[in-house]
Amino acid sequence: RMSPDPRLTHLDADGQATMVDVTGKEETRRVAVAAGRIRMRPQTLEAFVEGRLEKGEAFAVARLAGIQAGKRTAELIPLCHALPGASVGVDIEPDPGLPGIRVQAEARYRGRTGVEMEALTAVSVALLTLYDRAKAIDRGMEVEGVRLLSKEGGASGTWRRKDAPAESG
Repeated sequence: RMSPDPRLTHLDADGQATMVDVTGKEETRRVAVAAGRIRMRPQTLEAFVEGRLEKGEAFAVARLAGIQAGKRTAELIPLCHALPGASVGVDIEPDPGLPGIRVQAEARYRGRTGVEMEALTAVSVALLTLYDRAKAIDRGMEVEGVRLLSKEGGASGTWRRKDAPAESG
């Protein structure tokens, strides 16, 4: 049997999935910012903005769903560490130019492991919640572009997506 690639941190010496041991890492301030968008028909965006959806207010519900999902990432993604006390924030902005809605999430934590998955999960669930709120009037909406914009902290330091807006992170 071939030995596993040493860069694959979630595999043990036998190639079996395992939790990464972070107990030897130094605690540092960790910040991650992720973003994504949902495209829709212009009239669907109008219904969101004007509060005319049958399921009621959408932006506050999606924001709360994203925050809740970010804080529960370890329950959703196998082998993710639980991060008690992590802070997750979600911003939602209508964008007539898409047309659609842009979502950005920021996760913060002081600890031994990063918060990229928490930020990405928060964006993903907020976008899915927006889809759910309006699927009765526009099943053709498209969730797209979910990506990490930046991360800070840990041994690898700061990373910023080359095409990320300057204000992210």
